[in-house]
Formats: sequence, structure tokens, C-alpha cells
Amino acid sequence: VDMREFELAKDKIMMGAERKSMIMSDEEKRNTAYHEAGHAIVGRLLPEHDPVYKVSIIPRGRALGVTMFLPESDRYSWSKRNIEGKICSLFGGRIAEELTLGFDGVTTGASNDIQRATELARNMVTKWGLSQKLGPMLYDEEEGEVFLGRSVTQRKNVSAQTAMDIDNEIRAIVDKCYET
Repeated sequence: VDMREFELAKDKIMMGAERKSMIMSDEEKRNTAYHEAGHAIVGRLLPEHDPVYKVSIIPRGRALGVTMFLPESDRYSWSKRNIEGKICSLFGGRIAEELTLGFDGVTTGASNDIQRATELARNMVTKWGLSQKLGPMLYDEEEGEVFLGRSVTQRKNVSAQTAMDIDNEIRAIVDKCYET
């Protein structure tokens, strides 16, 4: 057992198993490279962001490529700037696609990034009190699984106006980070 095997094992745990059976076209590889480079560049340029650890266009798990960031030390809480930096780097892949492929060439590769960015923005507003407009108040009760026709968009214990304010704040965070 040597260091290479330890590195491979670490990568498998952190990034998922390689999908060696998946054959990507040259175009798909190029687009994935643009996407992953976008994550890395945005993460590298933001002062509050964790350093880039590894960038790969080898398909792993459900992803076509991976950009890994590793903190320099253990972190137990996050500042608003840290979280906004994470959101910005999540959008870096899609922005790189827009810049290189044009809007009509943007792929679905950013779907998980968009989901994670939106979830972070939602948590900033509804759980972590990081919205100046809505303040330090919990708006998100753990509701468990959606079932019996209950909509994901229904919020308990908030007025329609507050629900709209929450949505507007989430949108403002996402837009700000996307445009940054």
C-alpha cells in the first residue's frame, strides 16, 4: 500500500466512485471542463472561500465532473460572506458555460448546483437569520416529508405577505450571487 492508493481511496470517499463505464463525447468533456473550471476560478477569486483541492472531469456518482474545495482548518459555523461565497462558486460552473457556450448552449449540468445554491439561500433567510429585511427569526419549521398532497410551497405559521417576502429575499440572494 502506497500513497497513491491512499489518495485514490480518499478521492473515492470524498467525490464518489469513478464511473469508468461511462463514455463521454469530446464535446461533453469540453463542456464539463468549462463548467468545473468555472467553479474553481470563482472559488479561487473569492477571499472568504476555501481553497481548491481538486478539479476533475472524470464522472463520479451522478456528476460528470467534480470541483472539490477543502477548508484549511475545521469550521463549525459560517459567516454570511462564507455562505454567499459558496453560492457564488456553485453558480461558477453555469456562468462559465454561459460565457463559453452562450445562453442557448448552457447544459443541465448545473441543476444540482442550482438546487444547492437555492437551498443555502433559503436557509440563510428561513433558518439562520441572515436576512436584514426579515431579521433573526426562524421561518422554517422541520415539516418532514411532503405527503398526502401537501405542497412543498406551503409554509406553516407565516402570512402570505411573509411567504412572499421570504421568496423575494431568497431571490435577491441568488441573483446577487449569480451576478457577482
